[in-house]
Amino acid sequence: MATDKTAESPPILTVRGQRVLLSSDLAGIYGVQARALNQAVARNPDRFPLDFAFRLTRREAEDARRSRSQSVILKRGQNTKYLPLAFTEHGAIMAASVLNSARAIQMSVFVVRAFLRLREWVNGQADLTVRLAELEGRVGRHDHELVGIIIAIRRLIEPTTRTPRRRIGFDTDAPRTEPS
Repeated sequence: MATDKTAESPPILTVRGQRVLLSSDLAGIYGVQARALNQAVARNPDRFPLDFAFRLTRREAEDARRSRSQSVILKRGQNTKYLPLAFTEHGAIMAASVLNSARAIQMSVFVVRAFLRLREWVNGQADLTVRLAELEGRVGRHDHELVGIIIAIRRLIEPTTRTPRRRIGFDTDAPRTEPS
């Protein structure tokens, strides 16, 4: 079990290969008690499949407790009454939609707006991709045409490598021979 910690942010744990927030930390983010968050999840079980939220095993809960604070050690016989829920990224977003705190509502609106902006950005990228393909097609045709023009110009410029023709008529530079 690994922990990602940054200043001021709740610890993000890695449990079962997924990055999760524990219910107590998520409740603090949304400004509700952990009990209220757990009740909201219990009232809406269809909204929280196992890839959104799952209950930690006793061992995972003990490992999480140890990774979070070395100074807090429970006395023998003291156990957590309820094992904590672990929320994946999608589960944390879903939790905001089932809670009725002002902070949870703000977070839901924030997430929806973020996804809208992301969709607009993706659409803009798709438009840019189409335009680049069109430009590439035009340049490609022009390149082919330009290559043909350059070849024709080179043929006109190149000196001809013709074999010299035999001249017709008298050759004035040849030595004269006198008739005998």
